[in-house]
Parts: sequence; C-alpha cells; structure tokens
Amino acid sequence: MRRPCASLFLSFVTASSLFALTAHAADIPATSAIDGVIVFPQGAEVRRVTKVKIPAGTHTLIIPDLPAQAQAASIRVEGKATGRLEIGSVDSRSLSVPRGDAEAAASARRRIEAEIEKMRDERAGIVAEQQAGEAQRTYLTNLLQLPNRPAPAAGAAAGEDWGKVLDLVAKQLAPVNKAIIEAGIRVREVDRRIRDAEGRLRAEAPAAETRVEVKVDVAAAQPVEAEITIRYQVSGASWQPVYDARLATGTKAAAPRIAITRRAIVQQRTGEAWSNVAMALSTTRPSAGTSAPDLRPLTVDYPPDRPPPQAAMPAPMTRSAPVAGAVMDEMSNFRGRADNAVANAKEEVAVTQQAQVEAGAFQAVYTILGRQTVEPNGDPRRLQIDESELETTLTVRAVPRVDERAFLYAKLTVPRATPWLPGQVSLFRDGTFVGNGRVPQLAPGQDHELGFGPDDRIRVKASTIDEKRAESGIISSTKTETKNYRMTLKSLHERPIAFVVHDQIPVSNNQEIKVELIAKPQPTKRDIEDKRGVLAWEDKLAPDEEKTIDLGWRLSWPAAKSIMYGR
Repeated sequence: MRRPCASLFLSFVTASSLFALTAHAADIPATSAIDGVIVFPQGAEVRRVTKVKIPAGTHTLIIPDLPAQAQAASIRVEGKATGRLEIGSVDSRSLSVPRGDAEAAASARRRIEAEIEKMRDERAGIVAEQQAGEAQRTYLTNLLQLPNRPAPAAGAAAGEDWGKVLDLVAKQLAPVNKAIIEAGIRVREVDRRIRDAEGRLRAEAPAAETRVEVKVDVAAAQPVEAEITIRYQVSGASWQPVYDARLATGTKAAAPRIAITRRAIVQQRTGEAWSNVAMALSTTRPSAGTSAPDLRPLTVDYPPDRPPPQAAMPAPMTRSAPVAGAVMDEMSNFRGRADNAVANAKEEVAVTQQAQVEAGAFQAVYTILGRQTVEPNGDPRRLQIDESELETTLTVRAVPRVDERAFLYAKLTVPRATPWLPGQVSLFRDGTFVGNGRVPQLAPGQDHELGFGPDDRIRVKASTIDEKRAESGIISSTKTETKNYRMTLKSLHERPIAFVVHDQIPVSNNQEIKVELIAKPQPTKRDIEDKRGVLAWEDKLAPDEEKTIDLGWRLSWPAAKSIMYGR
C-alpha cells in the first residue's frame, strides 16, 4: 500500500459534504490514456490516467474516451494532487462520437468537395459544347428539307443550286456528329470521376462509435494539478497459458531433468488499442460468479386425485449471476503492488525476462516486465511468464498385448509458488519436438506426468503360450477355457528405469461364470482407476536387464450354456 505524501492528499467524501463550497461549478474536459492492463482468463481491468489542472471551487471532470465495453459497475476513480482535492460522485453514460481525427477528415472532405466542384464545371463546359453541336446539326438538317419546298412562280428569279447545297450539308454534318459523340463520351467520363469522388467523400465522413463518458465531481480549496486514475473492466479480452516441456533424458553420469517454460497468449477485442502499456496477468475470474448454487426444497408426495392443469416440476438449481464490478480487497493490494513493480522495473523485452509473481491465497498475478502492445483485432500476443528447471523421474508404460511399444513418461512436481492453469504443452525430448499434450489444472505441490512418446530403448514383446477349452463332469458337466500369455521387456538404457505394464483379465457379470487369475509374478495393482479387471505390474529395469511377465486366466461355466466376450 502506498504511503500518503505530505504534498499529495486525496480524500473521498459523500456528495452532500463535498459541495458545501459556494464557488461556481464548471465542466473541465479531460482526455485519458491507457497506462496499464490486468488481463484475466476472461476479461481485463484497464487503468487510464489523465493529468488536469483544477481551479479552486467545485467542478465536474468530463472524461469521454472509455470504450463501449466498459462495465459501468466496475468503474472506479482515484487520484493524487498537489493540494487538497475531494472526489465526489462518479457517473457514466454511453454516447456516440465521431470516429477518427475530425479535423483531418474535415480537411480531406474540403479537398474532395473542391475537386468535385471543378469536375462539375468541366462537365458543364462539355455539355455546352454538346448543345452547340446539337443546334448546328439541327440547322444543317433543316437545310436538307429545302428541296421539298414548292417551286418558285413563273417569272421569278432562278432557284438555288440544290446539288451544291447538299454537298455543303454533307461536308458539315459529319464533323458535327463526331463532335457531339465525343462530347457525350467526355461527359460520361467526367460523371464517372464525379461518382468516384463522391464515394471518397462519403468514406471521409467520420463514422460514429459508441463510447462511455465518465463525469467526476471534484472540489479544490485552491488551484491544484491532479493525476486522476480511472479503472474499469471489459469483457473482450482473455489470456491462456501455453507450456514448453523440454526433457533431457540424462546419461549414465547425469540424472534426467525437465525444463518448463510458461507463456501466455493474450488476445483482446475491446475496441481500444493497448499501446505501450504496463501489463499483468491474473488468475482471478471476476465473471465466474460469486456464490455457490442455491438449492430449494425438493418434496415428494402422492399424486392428487385429479391432476392440476399444469404439473409442477422441481425447481432447478440456480447459479447466482456474475457481479460485474466485484473486486476483492486482495485484488486491490495485488494491483497496487503490480503498479509499483512495473513503475520501478527497467523496460526490457518481456519475452526474454521472467515475470514478477505475486501469489496469494486465492490468486496469482504475473507482472510482465517492460511495456507491451496488444492490438484490438484479436491477434494473439505471446508473453513469457517464467521458466523453471525441475527434477524428474522417468517411467515407461506398456500394454504389450495391444501395442508392442513402451512410452516414456516424466513425473514432475509443480513448484509451490503458483498454480498451473490448463493449457497446451509442446513436448521436446533431448532437443527434438515429439508432439503436443495438455496440462490440466494443477495446484502448487501437485504431481503430474507428461508423456514423451515411444521409447526406442525399451524392447517390448508379447506372445501367446496356449489357449485351450475342456469339458468335465458326468451329471453336472462344466466347460473350462484357459488362456496364457507372456510379455517381456528389455532395457537398453544406461541408467535403471521404472516401468509399468498394464493388461486385463475378463470380468464375470454372472455368478455362474468363474474367473481365476493365473499370473507370475502377481500384479502389484488391480482395478486401476476403478476399471474392473485392469491390472498393473510395477518394477524397475536395470541396464540390459530383461523381465518376463506371465498372464493368464481360467474360465469355468455350466456346459449347457455358452459364453461371449464383450466390452
């Protein structure tokens, strides 16, 4: 928790005591910038900071740049100032605002509008030329009608030489028609350019987007400079862990080791870019509900003599709705320590550093060193959390009668510091990628085994010794069936290695069918994972050692009946 500073003092009071001052209230617009983010497995808490100068008196800070996803119930305001500053009520509302740089958009619109006006003037000039050509063509066409007029009266002057007139009209009409057609083509071209420009003009219109505006009532006894912090939660963000498990199987002189690298995949679609922000990852789930399901009485009774119109059903179990703004006291403590840790840390590339871990009774917070950028387009960003090298114990598992291969497993213990969340793990054995697996939810100190694929240094073989049926008895005859198998394992490792062999015997679903186990040596475990008939042999193989397991069973049942195997 931060210690109060003599020059920085902030108190929170109720609205009634806050505005006892008689100074005239004024609205003070303030723009904020994202300074830090705490990402949850689902959702995130964003921290915005704004610096303002507040005159003496009562005022309202107007901060209009929160995203539409900001949950109103989660908004919290705090701050520090160069003098006494009191914060009263905090209100929020949604509003539509133009998207982008309005001034730049207006300038671009003015350029396009001037371009369109110039093109329209050009079009008007072409249309005028086209109309002049149409008038000239009409005049020439009218000349072609003159020969149809009545002949002149007797004694009148001789008429026109119509041949010369027709030749003149023919020579003049062709270029006029050509000029009219070319003018029409130019008009269509200008119209196309105008349409394109109008489309660009519409695109330059600032689109509206929904934002959340926060109003904060403040009172200052004297002019102060303040740094106001706004915290709120958003739903369009998440992080999930991914793991690298690198197994060194060891040598005769070196014990096996396993290195676990934990990374986080962070994604967000919150409508705002997280650019150069301090980032922490929390295991808390604010939206996962706060209470256990509530059970209502479930009754039983005789049915009524005449059924009611609608039969009443038992009330289902209900789960309490998530509380959007619930933040635990411990979360606040973690948040403050995470802010201090990031502020004091040197800016270094996060993927090459270990995250600082704050582990508590109910959550863990990983503070990523350096400042990060995550775009709001949903693209994943990988951040390294930590890396640890752990001791491990190697075991091979085999089911010889199903698959004549042994599979290598590495057992590890989760460090006591923090839990491991479920996620995909990339598996490397002696520097070679062998496949992918999955890590479940693991508590600190819990043991877990990771499979690393087939182990070629273990030779596995299964064979059938005998299978036979017989019938005995005279009055009450009984049928028997006996099966015997042999499984062998040989180690080519330089060090001793533990092994587990799994197999099974039939399980009777009828008391008349008897099952007798024949095994040498006897299995060390039976009914593995509550699966009836599943057996396990556990032991160790020394270098170049071979061990044999014989497994069989004898079934007996009444001869008058037949049996069948099933699963």
